[in-house]
Amino acid sequence: MDGMISPTDVLAGIWPLAILSFLVSVMLTPLVRWIAYRTGIVDRPDDMLKPHARPVAYLGGLAICAGFLVALIVGSVPHPHLWPLAITIGTATIVITLTGLLDDLMDLKPRTKVAGQVIAAGILFIGLCTAGIHISAARMFLAPFGVSAPVWLAAVFSACLTVVVVIAACNATNLLDGLDGLCGGVTGIIALGFVALTVYLACYGHHATEGTDQFRVILCLVMAGAVLGFLPYNIPPASIFLGDAGSMLLGFFVATMMMLFALEGTMRWFLAACVIFGLPIIDTALAVVRRRIAGVSIFAGDRSHLYDQLVDRGMSVRTVVKLFYALSLLAAVMGTLQAIFLRIRYALPLDIGILIAVAVIFIAKDMVRPNNHIVPGGSETDSETL
Repeated sequence: MDGMISPTDVLAGIWPLAILSFLVSVMLTPLVRWIAYRTGIVDRPDDMLKPHARPVAYLGGLAICAGFLVALIVGSVPHPHLWPLAITIGTATIVITLTGLLDDLMDLKPRTKVAGQVIAAGILFIGLCTAGIHISAARMFLAPFGVSAPVWLAAVFSACLTVVVVIAACNATNLLDGLDGLCGGVTGIIALGFVALTVYLACYGHHATEGTDQFRVILCLVMAGAVLGFLPYNIPPASIFLGDAGSMLLGFFVATMMMLFALEGTMRWFLAACVIFGLPIIDTALAVVRRRIAGVSIFAGDRSHLYDQLVDRGMSVRTVVKLFYALSLLAAVMGTLQAIFLRIRYALPLDIGILIAVAVIFIAKDMVRPNNHIVPGGSETDSETL
């Protein structure tokens, strides 16, 4: 792809894939909801982590997964040279969804869930190698320091990076899944932010591998469509939850895109993806710090997430969800504009400054100190509330 092409040219012929994933998701969600209620696969309320008023169906993630995979298959057929990447991403998506589903059904131990995430990351890395990630991801971090690495060392570095990003993103979205419509809506906005980035990259032909730019656009479009098909059933009051199958799937999608943004071999686009995903990252960081101060496992469940604290301070659930949507949209716009107009030497200090400001606000508002809502022996799970 040489020179500049228009966004219309990039989206021509592939935008219907978003409609396809939306239709599959919106039609399957009532079906999986019916199955969940019929088989008793529901999230039952308790006195601590699950204060919703009534049992609510799980399995929403299966409808999103189906919509994503069907549209991904249809979108990949015209690009045989990208089939290895599409097949590995599809396989890893199934693995991460099944891992989450098993947790919904059996309440897996944290290390078992992490093992499933590592397996999915390994499968993903195999596909990423076909796109040259084993070289470009390492170059992204080493080039600013004028350091190069042999191919085998670059591959090891990229494999480790893939595992870390997958585990971090999957757990970040899982932790965010605490209010009706929150995780799905926020991730849908993140997917749209990624659409903007991928379309821009495709327009300017930043990556030389034929079809890869368009493939990234396809991934974002089909996930955005699948999430939007599920949301009408999940917004307050929800009739079905994502479950870990859904929240981990959404995190895995984010991780996949973040690694695909490494194709350019520069930190610029990877950092922009982190900014777009900034709200889940900040909420997860707050949870980790709070639990470490309390001296409990970072996997211990609690009701002191940022959204929980806002509800406790008098905001309604709907207001908090809308606020998070607005903040996610702001992060998406910031990340996209930063990538387009700012060099990394200016963008990185700006992002660090914003994080420091957020940390100061959290400390000033007493949002970091542990409270008595931590369950040391428990593990984080869905706690969506009406």
